Amino acid sequence: MKTTQRKMINLLFKYSAIFWFIAILLGQWFFFYYIMAFYGFSVINDNIEIWNRWEAMGSAPFKVGDTMGNTVFAVHAIGAGIVAFGGALQLVPKLRAVAPKFHKINGYIYLVIVFGLALSGFYLTWVRGASPDLLAAIGTSVNGFLILGFAYLTVKTARAKQFNNHRKWAVRLFLVSNAQWFLRVGLFSYLITGTMLGGNPAFGDIFFTIWTFACFLLPLGMAELYFIADKKKGHKLKLLATALLVLLTVLMLVGVVGLTPFLLQVLSGGPISL
Repeated sequence: MKTTQRKMINLLFKYSAIFWFIAILLGQWFFFYYIMAFYGFSVINDNIEIWNRWEAMGSAPFKVGDTMGNTVFAVHAIGAGIVAFGGALQLVPKLRAVAPKFHKINGYIYLVIVFGLALSGFYLTWVRGASPDLLAAIGTSVNGFLILGFAYLTVKTARAKQFNNHRKWAVRLFLVSNAQWFLRVGLFSYLITGTMLGGNPAFGDIFFTIWTFACFLLPLGMAELYFIADKKKGHKLKLLATALLVLLTVLMLVGVVGLTPFLLQVLSGGPISL
């Protein structure tokens, strides 16, 4: 292979990751805005009954008299918003280089919050019964254990100054700690792309069961492929990783485009419908 072709493939490989990062940054920062505008202000204004606007979609997070459960849910929801905002910043190499203290402090805040998200997720799933079925509960729990395991390995590799491994574990932690965002984006992407391709996607399709686990396993699998391709001298795997990452990013953007007006609809106070 010619040197020019190798350089082009390496550039495409690098820019595919940048494309993914920009897409996820935009999607998650809007998600942060939604979380704070809906859940954050409802707590500040003592109007948490508004959470049950989701009842039309089969979810009623607010329960009269359940102070403990309502509090845990509020902490969990707002924590997810903070993770969506601050987590992506941990992945910016230039920010790490220019502001290492910020990277360290933000990292520890991030780790504390994702630890809390995992524990509160277990409570909401198995004590409060927030999951719609057993498979969803199992998927949420598997994701929670991965968060705890990856958080430990992220800290361990940082303290051992194994910065290359630390970066990889930080990426894995970022992916599993944002699984609920990927879940929502993936559902909307499935509904939109399925309709565009002439299908008739609907809630209850087998996709929804599969996506309960794939919402964190697929991003992890893509990350592993990218890491392996990055180490290989050959370029075929880089081309494959680039193509798959671009495809998944486009599908993710479709989901973001579909999810955004829906969340704005929730914030508007009007009836919720798909």
